Amino acid sequence: MSGKMKAVGLYKYLPISDPESLVDVEIEKPVPGEKDLLVNVKAISVNPVDTKVRGPKEGMEKEPKILGWDVSGIVAGSGSEVTMFKEGDEVYYAGTIARPGGNSDYHLVDERIVAHKPKTLSHEEAAAMPLTSLTAWEGLFDRLGVSLAPDENKGKSILIIGAAGGVGSIALQLAKWAGLTVIGTASRPETKEWAKEHGADYTISHYEDFLPQLKQKGLTEADYIFCLNSTDEHWEKMMEAIAPQGKICSIVETSTPLDISLLQQKSITFVMEFMFTRSLFETDDMIKQHEILTEMGKMFDDRILTSTLTETLAPFNAETLRKAHSRLESGKTIGKVVVSHNK
Repeated sequence: MSGKMKAVGLYKYLPISDPESLVDVEIEKPVPGEKDLLVNVKAISVNPVDTKVRGPKEGMEKEPKILGWDVSGIVAGSGSEVTMFKEGDEVYYAGTIARPGGNSDYHLVDERIVAHKPKTLSHEEAAAMPLTSLTAWEGLFDRLGVSLAPDENKGKSILIIGAAGGVGSIALQLAKWAGLTVIGTASRPETKEWAKEHGADYTISHYEDFLPQLKQKGLTEADYIFCLNSTDEHWEKMMEAIAPQGKICSIVETSTPLDISLLQQKSITFVMEFMFTRSLFETDDMIKQHEILTEMGKMFDDRILTSTLTETLAPFNAETLRKAHSRLESGKTIGKVVVSHNK
């Protein structure tokens, strides 16, 4: 089981234009702990968390830091306490930010946050989905408290800010499946079209105030808002557009203090979603991520949901990953960018 393997990592935190921002390295093939799966990685996808962790900052790493928190692959080994998977199983998962990422030939992951890969998806299509699917599911159903029974959501609406991005593309589909009236923000013709194709009943621009645009379309205030882009920038616009006693969930950290007293008059609930919380703190309900990905796997196989993969890059190496990071940092990405080990 031991030996060397290929990986892509970093020693210095640099702009993506610098060839040393991500480099090809050889590291020891890891050995699974008691609850770990050793996964032979077949495809990975790139998320904003990768570019944030990699971005320019002080400090250097003695050992290469490995990024990548979206994996599809095949179980190649397991720890003594693993009960849910066996060698040869095809799996998909998002991993944890507390451990090395999956930008390597083999990767270790706790089985409680892993699920069997949807049978109808390729490794590339599956790798695009775990982190964004978990974020969207937890944001909608755990944090905002949207009902899983579509009948209970009749007449209720949700505004999804940043609808054409990775999380938005799956949140649109889940919100539509849950029976909500779905409004997505999109500013370009291609992002508007993408949002409509993935479940938006209406699109509005995130560059203008939300409430007047909703009213122009004959809509009232939104019962829920899911903020996937710049909490700071949209804060006051969200306060105007949210219905009294409505709920807002954001996945984006703030860079400036926000006036939370704006929540008071309408008795608004504001909550944050961070997909790594359960794995980072090994919460009692950590296995829920296995359950969510399993449930969503069925939804992919039943064609209720579709993969949001839009671009596959290959081969797996530092140059390809720098390209993927660069695409993401352009701010113009629609859906998900995946790097394949198979091509």
